[in-house]
Amino acid sequence: MLQKRSIPMCIVLSILTCGIYMLYWFVKVTDEVNLVTEQPDTTGGMSLLLDIITCGIYGIYWGWKTGGKLEWARSCRGIPGSSMNLLFLVLNLFGLHIVTLALVQDELNRYNAAW
Repeated sequence: MLQKRSIPMCIVLSILTCGIYMLYWFVKVTDEVNLVTEQPDTTGGMSLLLDIITCGIYGIYWGWKTGGKLEWARSCRGIPGSSMNLLFLVLNLFGLHIVTLALVQDELNRYNAAW
Protein backbone atom coordinates (compact mmCIF):
# COMPACT_ATOMS: atom_id res chain seq x y z
CA MET A 1 0.00 0.00 0.00
CA LEU A 2 1.29 3.44 -0.91
CA GLN A 3 1.72 5.99 1.83
CA LYS A 4 1.52 9.67 0.98
CA ARG A 5 4.44 11.43 2.62
CA SER A 6 5.13 15.11 3.06
CA ILE A 7 8.36 15.76 1.19
CA PRO A 8 9.41 18.77 3.31
CA MET A 9 8.78 16.75 6.48
CA CYS A 10 10.87 13.85 5.16
CA ILE A 11 13.73 16.22 4.36
CA VAL A 12 13.52 17.89 7.79
CA LEU A 13 13.43 14.50 9.54
CA SER A 14 16.41 13.34 7.47
CA ILE A 15 18.40 16.40 8.56
CA LEU A 16 17.33 16.23 12.21
CA THR A 17 18.23 12.54 12.49
CA CYS A 18 21.57 12.99 10.70
CA GLY A 19 20.45 10.86 7.78
CA ILE A 20 18.91 7.96 9.67
CA TYR A 21 15.38 8.81 8.53
CA MET A 22 16.68 9.08 4.96
CA LEU A 23 17.77 5.43 5.14
CA TYR A 24 14.24 4.44 6.24
CA TRP A 25 12.75 6.66 3.55
CA PHE A 26 14.99 5.02 0.92
CA VAL A 27 13.78 1.56 1.94
CA LYS A 28 10.10 2.58 1.86
CA VAL A 29 10.39 4.40 -1.47
CA THR A 30 12.14 1.43 -3.06
CA ASP A 31 9.42 -0.96 -1.91
CA GLU A 32 6.66 1.38 -3.10
CA VAL A 33 8.27 1.87 -6.53
CA ASN A 34 8.38 -1.93 -6.86
CA LEU A 35 4.67 -2.03 -5.98
CA VAL A 36 3.63 0.74 -8.39
CA THR A 37 5.67 -0.51 -11.32
CA GLU A 38 4.99 -4.19 -10.67
CA GLN A 39 8.67 -4.77 -11.42
CA PRO A 40 10.13 -6.06 -8.19
CA ASP A 41 13.87 -5.87 -8.54
CA THR A 42 15.43 -5.80 -5.10
CA THR A 43 13.58 -5.06 -1.89
CA GLY A 44 14.18 -1.83 -0.04
CA GLY A 45 16.21 -3.58 2.64
CA MET A 46 18.38 -5.34 0.09
CA SER A 47 18.90 -2.09 -1.82
CA LEU A 48 20.01 -0.37 1.38
CA LEU A 49 22.40 -3.20 2.19
CA LEU A 50 23.88 -3.13 -1.32
CA ASP A 51 24.23 0.64 -1.13
CA ILE A 52 26.11 0.38 2.18
CA ILE A 53 28.33 -2.50 1.00
CA THR A 54 29.30 -0.71 -2.22
CA CYS A 55 29.88 2.63 -0.44
CA GLY A 56 27.13 4.37 -2.39
CA ILE A 57 27.88 3.00 -5.85
CA TYR A 58 24.70 0.93 -5.84
CA GLY A 59 22.76 4.10 -5.00
CA ILE A 60 23.85 5.58 -8.31
CA TYR A 61 22.63 2.48 -10.15
CA TRP A 62 19.44 2.54 -8.05
CA GLY A 63 18.69 6.05 -9.29
CA TRP A 64 19.09 4.98 -12.90
CA LYS A 65 16.98 1.86 -12.43
CA THR A 66 14.24 3.62 -10.44
CA GLY A 67 13.94 6.37 -13.04
CA GLY A 68 13.51 3.77 -15.73
CA LYS A 69 10.83 1.97 -13.75
CA LEU A 70 8.90 5.18 -13.16
CA GLU A 71 9.16 6.12 -16.84
CA TRP A 72 7.75 2.71 -17.75
CA ALA A 73 4.89 3.15 -15.27
CA ARG A 74 4.11 6.57 -16.75
CA SER A 75 4.04 5.22 -20.30
CA CYS A 76 1.72 2.37 -19.26
CA ARG A 77 -0.71 4.94 -17.87
CA GLY A 78 -0.45 7.10 -20.99
CA ILE A 79 1.40 9.91 -19.22
CA PRO A 80 4.21 11.45 -21.25
CA GLY A 81 7.47 11.14 -19.39
CA SER A 82 10.89 12.60 -19.46
CA SER A 83 14.21 10.89 -19.02
CA MET A 84 13.92 10.44 -15.26
CA ASN A 85 16.58 7.77 -15.20
CA LEU A 86 19.16 10.20 -16.59
CA LEU A 87 18.10 12.93 -14.15
CA PHE A 88 18.26 10.57 -11.16
CA LEU A 89 21.63 9.22 -12.32
CA VAL A 90 23.13 12.71 -12.53
CA LEU A 91 21.67 13.77 -9.18
CA ASN A 92 23.06 10.68 -7.48
CA LEU A 93 26.45 11.11 -9.16
CA PHE A 94 26.67 14.56 -7.57
CA GLY A 95 25.62 13.22 -4.16
CA LEU A 96 22.12 14.67 -4.23
CA HIS A 97 20.38 11.46 -3.12
CA ILE A 98 17.90 13.38 -1.02
CA VAL A 99 16.74 15.31 -4.09
CA THR A 100 16.27 12.03 -5.96
CA LEU A 101 14.25 10.65 -3.05
CA ALA A 102 12.11 13.79 -3.00
CA LEU A 103 11.39 13.52 -6.73
CA VAL A 104 10.57 9.82 -6.46
CA GLN A 105 8.32 10.54 -3.48
CA ASP A 106 6.54 13.25 -5.47
CA GLU A 107 5.90 10.74 -8.24
CA LEU A 108 4.63 8.17 -5.73
CA ASN A 109 2.33 10.76 -4.13
CA ARG A 110 0.82 11.35 -7.59
CA TYR A 111 0.19 7.63 -8.02
CA ASN A 112 -1.32 7.51 -4.54
CA ALA A 113 -3.79 10.26 -5.50
CA ALA A 114 -4.71 8.38 -8.71
CA TRP A 115 -5.44 5.06 -6.93
